[in-house]
Amino acid sequence: MTSERRGVTVWFTGLSGAGKTTLCQEVERVLRARGRKVEALDGDVVRRSLTKGLGFSKADRDENIRRIGFVADLLARNGVIALVAAISPYREIRDECRARIGDFIEVWVNAPLEVCEQRDNKGLYRKARAGEIKGFTGIDDPYEPPLAAEVECCTDVESVEESAAKVLRALEERGYVDGGEA
Repeated sequence: MTSERRGVTVWFTGLSGAGKTTLCQEVERVLRARGRKVEALDGDVVRRSLTKGLGFSKADRDENIRRIGFVADLLARNGVIALVAAISPYREIRDECRARIGDFIEVWVNAPLEVCEQRDNKGLYRKARAGEIKGFTGIDDPYEPPLAAEVECCTDVESVEESAAKVLRALEERGYVDGGEA
């Protein structure tokens, strides 16, 4: 199989507001411009469709991530680059997805909590701090950062383009995509 057809899952994990969706969209744009088959699975969009009805208990969050991982695996096995942008707060379930999928690159979209709160255009952090939302990741529910992510993007100090370049470089170094102009 040539690198042009080799599928992979790129899993963007981080706090709400860290920049997962923005970074995912930029990587998607560049890969599509290079002629690659790409599908983005955004956590917010998936929750409105594939995992509708699941709540935010640990068991429901784990099931949400398992379902996203299942779809990402199907895509990757068929030569698609699956870009997953989901908080996925628990390390164990991310590692479970990695083990099942195999062709997997974890991207820690790392931004300090205070920066994420400043970027909070949905007002979720404010509601969580006021006690209106219980079990909110980073406030009263844990976020377990990756221990050995293939890529770490510090979105409080890097531009979207700089972070995307790191992800693309990781894909190139592992033979999933050929190098090319963005």
